[in-house]
Amino acid sequence: MAATQRLELRQRQSLVMTPQLQQAIKLLQLSNLELAAEVDREIEQNPLLEREDGSTDALLEPPAVDQQEAALDPATETPFTSAETPGDSGAADQDSGLGEPVAAHEGGDSLDRANAEQLPERGDDPLDTDYENVFTHGASWEGGGEEAAFSNRGLGGARGDDYDFSLEQRLSDEVSLRQHLSDQLLLEIADPVERAIGAALIDLLDDNGYLPEDLGGLAELLGCPATIIEETLAKVQRFEPSGIFARSLAECLALQLKERDRYDPAMQALVENLELLAKGDLARLKKLCGVDQEDLADMIGEIKALDPRPALTFDGSVAQPVIPDVLLRPDRKGGWVVELNAETLPRVLVNTDYYAHITTQVRSKKEREYLSERLQSANWLVKALHQRATTILKVSSEIVRQQDAFFQKGVEHMKPLTLRDIASAIEMHESTVSRVTSNKYIATPRGTFELKYFFTASIAGADGTAHSAEAVRHRIKLLIDGESRKKILSDDTIVELLRKDGVDIARRTVAKYREAMRIPSSVQRRREKSASVNQS
Repeated sequence: MAATQRLELRQRQSLVMTPQLQQAIKLLQLSNLELAAEVDREIEQNPLLEREDGSTDALLEPPAVDQQEAALDPATETPFTSAETPGDSGAADQDSGLGEPVAAHEGGDSLDRANAEQLPERGDDPLDTDYENVFTHGASWEGGGEEAAFSNRGLGGARGDDYDFSLEQRLSDEVSLRQHLSDQLLLEIADPVERAIGAALIDLLDDNGYLPEDLGGLAELLGCPATIIEETLAKVQRFEPSGIFARSLAECLALQLKERDRYDPAMQALVENLELLAKGDLARLKKLCGVDQEDLADMIGEIKALDPRPALTFDGSVAQPVIPDVLLRPDRKGGWVVELNAETLPRVLVNTDYYAHITTQVRSKKEREYLSERLQSANWLVKALHQRATTILKVSSEIVRQQDAFFQKGVEHMKPLTLRDIASAIEMHESTVSRVTSNKYIATPRGTFELKYFFTASIAGADGTAHSAEAVRHRIKLLIDGESRKKILSDDTIVELLRKDGVDIARRTVAKYREAMRIPSSVQRRREKSASVNQS
């Protein structure tokens, strides 16, 4: 058979990930903080994008196009308006509460530089300047004349209201732990070699104020004997806060006890056997320490009064609250009202007036292509932000509808829910629902939860009904919290109690849920409660 050439026309379907589609998928899974950072980057790169409040630096100086001289005359600069999002309608935005991220901005404040340029520069025409009024305007004094005017000149003749001398600005910054230790290092240690070692030890501290257990690598790095490092370590361990530069929890507690002159042989034995204290094995501790029950209780009380994380005294950061993406509130007519948090929605506008004006001044085909690409990119970003907001609202509304019993009655009534259930209900793909619910939070009357929280596995019930895994975990916690000291519930007992309530669950599942909630075993709980009774 001879090989021949021929032309054929074939038709096939394929999924192509365009850059615009990739950007939309990326925006969908970003948290509100990551989205704000992404929008800021887009605004920096695209001269046609602005925020709705018009507070960006581009209002002061129009950006250049492709590094060419295409700036507008400040006297003819026009207000910004936004381009309409393709496929959007104003009525739909008002019904869904999604109008704000792509709201139209008509009019606005423009910078009148023409008038500003007509003002004389300072010192150009001293005869036209009323210096007496400059120094005395708004001043309050008794008397008058030259003395009053001179007393108000102050800092170059400016009024006191122009400068912020508040008490908050006069306060010094917080001293960090490393600065505090470095100051003590300069005061307590004079030898330059030991100072260098001390500075290296300060750099090795972790967030809790601990050093690595093995300092051999530091000796090799500094090229000095390990004995000198140990000698320097003994000196810096006397620094404040007490317990700093420890290599283990036992050493941290020992340093604090030595400072209080309470590190006797009995206390040393207790510190060296902290694992027995964690297990509540008081019988072995009494034998190792050589003390009676009362003395052991006093020693344990002293241990609890110590600080196991001395560095947090200085560098403890305040936990930042989660900013919810969705707000949920009860409706007066019954049901729930789901709305997006307007504070987390970026308000981005397209400067179409600037585009129309600068298009008339472009000089080459390359510049026209650049402007066209920037306009297309800006419009697509606005559309992607609107689509992201719409999708989040749609997914959140369906989650609230599916978990209505949870919001009405509590976690005991949470239903099993999967991504497929939500995806089929709103006719979207599971991957889209997964991206929407990642790093997104909803504020409800029962607290703030991540959207992923409402997706739980299903546990079969004795009567054929399914139970949510989260609801079962909550039941296990309630049972353990309600147990008495004389009747500690084992995992087998919990299984029996749950089966009486219609939950068919295995013992290993109960143990897995208990460990996930960091609840100790029945043996450890019995020891802990016995120890607490003895100490009291």
